[in-house]
Amino acid sequence: MISKDVVEKVAKLSRLHLEEEEIAQYADQLNQILDTMAGLQQIDTDGVAPLAHVLPIENVFREDEVGECFTQETVLANAPEQSNGMFQVPKIV
Repeated sequence: MISKDVVEKVAKLSRLHLEEEEIAQYADQLNQILDTMAGLQQIDTDGVAPLAHVLPIENVFREDEVGECFTQETVLANAPEQSNGMFQVPKIV
C-alpha cells in the first residue's frame, strides 16, 4: 500500500509541488493501480505461451535489387539552393 508519505517523497525527488488534496488523490490512484495488478497476478496463465503481439504478424522482406538511379542534375533540379553539386542548407550551430 502506498501511503501519503511515499507520494510526498516521490514528489520531492521529482521536484513537484503537490497540494494536500493532490497527494491524497495520487495515493488513492496508485493504490488502485496496485490492486489491479495484484488481481492480474492471480490469473492462471499455465499453458499460455507468451506473445510479442496479439495478432499473427510477420515481416515481409523483399530482395534488394539494383534499380535505376537519378543523375545528380535531376536530383538537384528542384533544390531551392545548391552549392558545388550539393544541397545548400542553413548552418545549424
